[in-house]
Amino acid sequence: MIKPAERVNTVQEYYFSRKLKEVARLNAEGQDIISLAIGSPDMPPSEQTVEKLCEAARRPDAHGYQPTAGLPELRKAMAGFYQRTYGVEVDPATELQPIIGSKEGIMYVTLAFCNPGDEVLVPDPGYPTYTAINKLFGTKIVNYNLREDNGWQPDFEELERMDLSKVKVMWANYPNMPTGGNARRETLERLVDFARRHDIVVVNDNPYSLILNEHPMSIMQVPGAKDCCIELNSMSKSHNMPGWRVAMMVSNKEYIQWMFKIQSNIENGTFRGIQLAAAEAYNTNTAEWHRVNNIDNYRRRRVVAEQIMQRLGCTFDPEQVGMFLWGRIPDKYADVEQLTERVLHEAKVFITPGFIFGNNGRRYIRISLCAKDEKMQEALHRVEALQW
Repeated sequence: MIKPAERVNTVQEYYFSRKLKEVARLNAEGQDIISLAIGSPDMPPSEQTVEKLCEAARRPDAHGYQPTAGLPELRKAMAGFYQRTYGVEVDPATELQPIIGSKEGIMYVTLAFCNPGDEVLVPDPGYPTYTAINKLFGTKIVNYNLREDNGWQPDFEELERMDLSKVKVMWANYPNMPTGGNARRETLERLVDFARRHDIVVVNDNPYSLILNEHPMSIMQVPGAKDCCIELNSMSKSHNMPGWRVAMMVSNKEYIQWMFKIQSNIENGTFRGIQLAAAEAYNTNTAEWHRVNNIDNYRRRRVVAEQIMQRLGCTFDPEQVGMFLWGRIPDKYADVEQLTERVLHEAKVFITPGFIFGNNGRRYIRISLCAKDEKMQEALHRVEALQW
C-alpha cells in the first residue's frame, strides 16, 4: 500500500485554503459572506504596467522559455527601486535575484542554508509559511516571542539567553505581519549585530513597507547588513500585483549564487511579458498612482476597520502599518474562534483568528483592508446589527 512521504504529515492544509472552501460553500447556499481575511489587493496595478504586458504579449518572440536569472531590464529596475525607495545601492548583476514570490524565496533560503536538523528562529506570531516550509525540509523550528508591550519587536535579551549553537537562519518581518508593528532603525541594527555575532543569517521579509507607512525602511540600510542578511521584497502588495508572482531576494553576491543554484533547478524564468511589465511598474513615476491606491484607499478602509474593531470590543495600536488591522479580543471570550466564528455565521463576515500565526496570536484578530469601500461599510453595518 502506497503511503505519502513523512513530510506530508508534518504540515496541515493552509488555513485560508481550508477556510475558503467553507466560505465558498456558505456563499453557494446564498449567505453572501464578506471576506475581510486575506491580504490580496483588490485594486489593479498601474495602467502603464498593464499596457506593457499587453504590448509584450503581442510579440511572436515573447513566448519561449526565459532565463531563470531574470531579464536585465527587470534586474536593473529592481535595483533602481531599492535606490529610490530605501537609498540602498544594489548591484543588479550580482546582489539581487528575481523570484516568483516570497514563499518561493523562503524555500530557496531554507534549502541553500539549512541541513535537516539545523535550527531556525521563527517569530511568534508570524507568517505561517516560515514554519510550514521549514517543517517540510526537516529543520527544527525554534520560536522567539513578539509581544504587544514591546511593539511586536524581538526581545533581544531573551534571544541572547537561548542556545543558538545550532541556529542557521532567523526569520524577521518588518513591517510586521500580522501585527502591523513597524520597522525601527534600532531593531534592524540589532538584527544585523545579532547575525554577525552569532553567525546566523537574518532574513527580513519586507513586502509591506509602502502600505500606510510614512517611512519605508530596509534592513539593507544598515551598514554591513548585506554581508550577513537577506531581504525578500515583493510587488504583490506595493504594486497590486499578487497574481503576477514577481518578487526578489537581495543580499551579497555569494548568498545570491547559493540560492540561485537551488532556484535554477526548480523553476524557469517568468513569462517575458510579466518581467517587462514589472520593470515598467518599478521604473515609471507612479507617485500619484501609489497615493490613490496604496494610501488614500487603504486609509479610508482603515477607518472602517477600526470601527469594526471597536464594535467587536477589541483594542488595537493606532500606529500600526500595513494592509491589515490587528486587535486584541475582549477577555470575556474563552478563545478567539468564539468571536470569529460568531462573526462569520451571524454577521456573515470572515475575519482572521490570530491563532493561525502562533501562540502569541491566540487573543487577537486580523482584519484585511483588501475589500471595496462598500463591502467594508456593509461589513460594519452587519457587525453593528449583532447584539453584543
